[in-house]
Amino acid sequence: MSSTATEVVRLLTVKGGTLAVAESLTGGLVAAEITSVPGASKVFRGSVTAYATELKHRLLGVDATLLAQRGAVNPQVAAQMAAGVRTALGADWGIATTGVAGPDPQDGQAVGTVYVAVDGPSADGDGSASGGKVRQLRLNGDRAEIRMESVRSVLALLLAELAGEQTGNERAQDTERNGGF
Repeated sequence: MSSTATEVVRLLTVKGGTLAVAESLTGGLVAAEITSVPGASKVFRGSVTAYATELKHRLLGVDATLLAQRGAVNPQVAAQMAAGVRTALGADWGIATTGVAGPDPQDGQAVGTVYVAVDGPSADGDGSASGGKVRQLRLNGDRAEIRMESVRSVLALLLAELAGEQTGNERAQDTERNGGF
């Protein structure tokens, strides 16, 4: 269990939020990382491992034309996967991974091309929104290293969104709990 996964579960618990995961190249590793954290059952709704391209459309609602024209390794696909799993599993937050872990290129994309995405609730009242964010990664290493870095990256992206959403009072309480001022 990583400290990032632990912090994600902690922040979701504090906020009363829930999480759903859509995975392709990581094949369930993100869900495994989250569920390794004690108390994850309070926030984790579930996951969809849509390894086959047509399942991204059928289970997660990714646009079929987008998949046909651009392939599964695409930033819009990642964004739609995160939004789709959030809707399908009734969660406040959805995260997704899609990419090429190797050994061969896919959809015209080089090994190590990965997209991670997060989709979350709009911030009420102030006109700003978390909405969806996608990050493109160019990773080196073997298949296992690419997959594990994809897990770390999607959790870090979610953590940044969750931490950015904290109110001043929540940040003050966190600081006090952690021995700060």
